[in-house]
Amino acid sequence: MIRTERLLLRRFRASDRAAFAQLSADPRVTEYLAGALSREQSDALADRIEAHFDEHGFGLFALEITGVAPFAGYVGLSVPRFEAAFTPCVEIGWRLAAEHWGSGYASEAARAVLAHGFDVVGLDEIVSFTVPANTRSRRQGELAIMTAKAATSTPAIRKNMRALTPPRNKMPMAITAITMNPPMSGSANSNSPTTATATAIGIT
Repeated sequence: MIRTERLLLRRFRASDRAAFAQLSADPRVTEYLAGALSREQSDALADRIEAHFDEHGFGLFALEITGVAPFAGYVGLSVPRFEAAFTPCVEIGWRLAAEHWGSGYASEAARAVLAHGFDVVGLDEIVSFTVPANTRSRRQGELAIMTAKAATSTPAIRKNMRALTPPRNKMPMAITAITMNPPMSGSANSNSPTTATATAIGIT
């Protein structure tokens, strides 16, 4: 469970499933995904999300907006199931109900998830990817990375990424790799949080 100023990130509950199915059937939300899901497909995805937590110890958190919405989508970490040049990896991903777009919730949650992934889970790298046309998702990733903080290390963009195409759909992807750079030994700031000031890599 993770709390931020406005949000609660937690495991999925049975009571979330109806709202999750509504979100998963919204063509605005699924425009750049595999398509709208039926209730059965949405429930199966929720089952996989919970199984991922059990298997890996981290996963996609249900997103609550305190005092506004008991379930508004998900934000979290996952291990992609397809094979590509950049896998195996851990991805940060989000899916937010359209009525809550534009309020900064996804970026706020993503920053907290990045910190959790590096500082609590102990990951060395977290990847974000989407199709180049999904500019909304790419902006969310850039905002999260620009202000991501880790307890003793600096998130930074790996500069030597190249165009990568998952074989699942043969679509070009926009890839961002956020890696942990250990502080220099003896640095006066080695125990201080550091803000990343990097931009995402656009692949066309």
